[in-house]
Amino acid sequence: MPWIKACDLKSLSSGEIIEFNYEEKKILLVKIGNQIYASDRICTHADADLSLGILNEQEKTVTCPLHMSAFKLETGKPENLPAEIPLGIYQTKISNGSVFLLV
Repeated sequence: MPWIKACDLKSLSSGEIIEFNYEEKKILLVKIGNQIYASDRICTHADADLSLGILNEQEKTVTCPLHMSAFKLETGKPENLPAEIPLGIYQTKISNGSVFLLV
């Protein structure tokens, strides 16, 4: 699995959700404080785009805009029904002012 550049760090503001596509993968990027999170962007319950969801910085979750399942950004695990399957998550690193993902 290669490390790929997702974006420049300065283009990612804290509390912002951005979309990233790599090959067939649809990925969600979120910065909370100094931490960068990356996960699958499509809800495991009903194929909704989580980049249109609600970010809770304190809980470190993103909530699906369709059926309101919340997913932990750190683990991808759903916090409530109807989603039961976790999101895939991606390791991140910052190097030379850029955000990289291990995909």
